[in-house]
Amino acid sequence: MRIGAHVRSDSDPIGFGEKLGADVIQMFVVDPQSWDKPTPHPLAAEIKASEIDVVVHSSYQINVASLNNRLRMPSRNAVAQQAKAAAELGAFGLVVHGGHVRSDAEMVEGFVNWRKLFERQQDKGGFAVPILIENTAGGNHAMARYFDDIGRLWDAVGDFGAGFCLDTCHAWAGGEELVGIVERIKGITGRIDLVHLNSSRDAFDSGADRHANFADGTIDPQLLAEVCRTADAPVILETPAEGVADDLAYLREHVG
Repeated sequence: MRIGAHVRSDSDPIGFGEKLGADVIQMFVVDPQSWDKPTPHPLAAEIKASEIDVVVHSSYQINVASLNNRLRMPSRNAVAQQAKAAAELGAFGLVVHGGHVRSDAEMVEGFVNWRKLFERQQDKGGFAVPILIENTAGGNHAMARYFDDIGRLWDAVGDFGAGFCLDTCHAWAGGEELVGIVERIKGITGRIDLVHLNSSRDAFDSGADRHANFADGTIDPQLLAEVCRTADAPVILETPAEGVADDLAYLREHVG
């Protein structure tokens, strides 16, 4: 089992991972709040050669489901660009949030837009690394908050080899029970490629995307350990920096 954390400073991601004792790290290839085009990482060779596995998280403003051309088109370009940058680091995937639309009436077209992302990139030879779609915590018109909607999304993109990233905080805050969650998701997508193992600062079904360390959150740490045990996928902690080492130590102790 490969367990690690999101890198807090992208200037030396492998150094961060080694200090933490991580098997896998997650990093950005651009400022996550920007539309910047990725530039070569100065330590790309070291990152690619390291025994620590790498996954890249895409920038936050990407929303390929949107019906707004001024958001959807740059989002498609950003996914392709960041996937290419991820491949240059030897990453095993690019995590992309499911996104949202503005009303229930737009949901169907939002799923179609996700399919178009893969269709159009397929014509260009496909993405440089697998795209791992992540479930999200909030929003009434989200593509990947509720598992029924994830099923509709997978009907649209599953045959393109899309991967899935399960975030435990997002599922909990989004109103999906964590007991049996691995089996439920695999029943929908057939796969879990990555787990974001996070507790939540807020209550079940709050819709709030606010991560917490295991000792401070509202999710039973034993339940998080069970997700880690059963998912059969790399695990990334995105919990607050001051407690991430303790969270990693808890997993090492409780996950056989």
